[in-house]
Amino acid sequence: MSFGKILPVILTAGALFAASACAPKDESPMRLEDHNVVWDSPSQDGRGSMPLGNGDIGLNVWAESSGDILFYIGKTDAWGDNGRLLKLGRVRVSLRPNPFGPGSSFRQELLLRQGEISIEGRAEGRPVRTRIWVDANHPVVHVQTEGEASVRASASIELWRTERATLPSLEVSDIYHNAPPGKLIPTVIEPDTVLTNLDGEIAWCHRNIKSVGPELTMAFQDLMGAPWKDPLLHRTFGGLIRAEGGRRFDDRRIDSPPGAGHRFSVYVLAKQPATVEEWLDDLRRTAAAVEAVGLDKRRKAHLDWWAGFWERSRVLVRDRAESGGGTAGSAAGPGHDVARGYTLQRFINACGGRGAYPIKFNGSIFNVAWPDKPGDADYRRWGPGYWWQNSRLPYIGACASGDFDLFEPFFKMYAGEVFEVSKYRTRRYFGHPGAYYPECLYPWGAVFMESYGWDKPAAEREDKLQTSGWHKWEWVSGLELAWMMFDYWEHTENEVFLKEKAIPVAVEVMTFFDRYYKTDERGKLVMHPAQALETWWDSTNPMSELAGLHALAARLLALPANLVASDSRRFVESLRTKLPDLPVREVDGVRMLAPAERFADKRNVENPELYAVFPFRLCSFEKENVRLGIEALRHREDRGHSGWRQDDVFMAYLGLVEEAKANVVARARASDPNCRFPAFWGPNYDWTPDQDHGGILVKAVQAMLLQTEGKAIYLLPAWPKDWEADFKLHAPYRTVVEGRVRGGKLRSWKVTPAARIIDVVISAGWR
Repeated sequence: MSFGKILPVILTAGALFAASACAPKDESPMRLEDHNVVWDSPSQDGRGSMPLGNGDIGLNVWAESSGDILFYIGKTDAWGDNGRLLKLGRVRVSLRPNPFGPGSSFRQELLLRQGEISIEGRAEGRPVRTRIWVDANHPVVHVQTEGEASVRASASIELWRTERATLPSLEVSDIYHNAPPGKLIPTVIEPDTVLTNLDGEIAWCHRNIKSVGPELTMAFQDLMGAPWKDPLLHRTFGGLIRAEGGRRFDDRRIDSPPGAGHRFSVYVLAKQPATVEEWLDDLRRTAAAVEAVGLDKRRKAHLDWWAGFWERSRVLVRDRAESGGGTAGSAAGPGHDVARGYTLQRFINACGGRGAYPIKFNGSIFNVAWPDKPGDADYRRWGPGYWWQNSRLPYIGACASGDFDLFEPFFKMYAGEVFEVSKYRTRRYFGHPGAYYPECLYPWGAVFMESYGWDKPAAEREDKLQTSGWHKWEWVSGLELAWMMFDYWEHTENEVFLKEKAIPVAVEVMTFFDRYYKTDERGKLVMHPAQALETWWDSTNPMSELAGLHALAARLLALPANLVASDSRRFVESLRTKLPDLPVREVDGVRMLAPAERFADKRNVENPELYAVFPFRLCSFEKENVRLGIEALRHREDRGHSGWRQDDVFMAYLGLVEEAKANVVARARASDPNCRFPAFWGPNYDWTPDQDHGGILVKAVQAMLLQTEGKAIYLLPAWPKDWEADFKLHAPYRTVVEGRVRGGKLRSWKVTPAARIIDVVISAGWR
């Protein structure tokens, strides 16, 4: 293990400039383009696809040896009538003569900086190139082909929801999963609609003619009086395809005139409520508005958006050359693999994280059909619901990346609709104020029916909580949500968000714990019944919730007086005096953090004792209690570096350099072997592409480079000496930190604004 002391550094702006100016010239710069994904042969099916998107519309793109380019279309709000997040469909672009046939050159490249995919081949010996991009600012997919050869091109709609069908199996969080026979009804998939006889265009859509779940769940759980809305009924979503100078061949195919250049535009819309006619009218108006802006202007704006995205932050890494101790570095190796995984995961988040709903942990909008589920590109293990512990992980690195726009759908759901339902649920169930967040929720705020229990409605129960023990007393969700909202506030300094969103959520969540649990003879809260995550089902004062309360109270009370109402401050001060100390235990005479004050009945493989390390950072490498965290990590019962396991982040926060390095390398190399794209992780505990796996990778690498505590900025607290890096990351108070590591030394670094230099602390050995 590697334990580093820290060396505080205070520099003037002049000294900072001198340090940067005197750094040796970087003869071998690291580039974003080093992480473009390139394939030299076509793929067989969607498992050989590359992701692409504009934040709301996502594509899985691949080319086949037949000369066809295919892509699934996903959308963040394409909720079907059974509550499943569906694909819109699949598009096939056929090129003839075949540019990808035997003897032809082939190159498919994901161009990260441009936010596009390029596919090159040769037709009759002449080059043909197709460029695919999803407009970063408009709801349209562009497929543009150009070259020296004259080719025929067509675009066809391919659908699999062609007739009413009963879903043969259900997943956890599907509405009727494990429903008793007397209440089980078939889950029927309704067909898509192909619009007929359109003039110069083709279109299709799916319209929810029913809504299975929202009213049933809200009524059964006695939540009909809450402020909620049904997101399913009469939701209509689909696409419209046009070709420049094109001709409709039939209702499912449109042809482009023969020639060297072709352009197909796929316009996408989800609207609720809407009839098919209303949806099509709205989509045509959208298309007209988009086309009123010249393509060149839209293209430039698209490129500008992606340029701005990559300029926000970067983490580029490579392995230091072993010979000579120089800074030449190697083009590939563990460090390169980590940087590639980091960069590609951040790209995936940008492609699917700016829509109407939060990122789905189990696939985002990039799940595809699998051989054991032939033709069903809508399938995802664990179904349509949101588990908090999973749903937060794609977002935990967004602040350090400067990707604040990704938070909008996340906070909109959890701190908006779900927050209002949570307040209502608390008062309805327990008769007191506050808000508790169940772990497992549908987007409209109800608990999964399987978890809640089908035996009798809430109104007929004395115990209105869910019956499933997996999450019955697990209530860390609200604390973590408030913690993430305070992270967002600290980075953006958005006072309106703090006052109107973050503080109200934090106070309501803390109020729940204060009112729900009683105090002992010492005046300390006794949190029982309780559980420590999904793992210890019988606990008293679990570390997860207790650490959250301690951390959140301290953070709120540290805010300037003018930002917190006096009654809220008095309440939090009072609650803080009731909180017992963080639980510790001894193993073979060694003290360490404990999962809870008392814990029993182990059911899962989490390590709740380490929640004092992450997310709540009450125990970290620079604090006096760091040994408690290190020993808890050493003695943890379960460990790993895949899926939602957080060991990598714990190690980075505790300053364990070699352990963190080994974990992130293993994680970055653990893509799904059934998939071709190197950042399609999974299936792990969840589904491919697993967004939890990538989210942990992003956060762990960031924490190895930079951690913050209040105003303090800690550089390189867990960075290995044999990795070189160029990084640019965000810190609280609208601060940006850039650095260059070469030859085992921190060669240069920069802080913006310069006044924040006094808050920088560089780990020992890096000066």
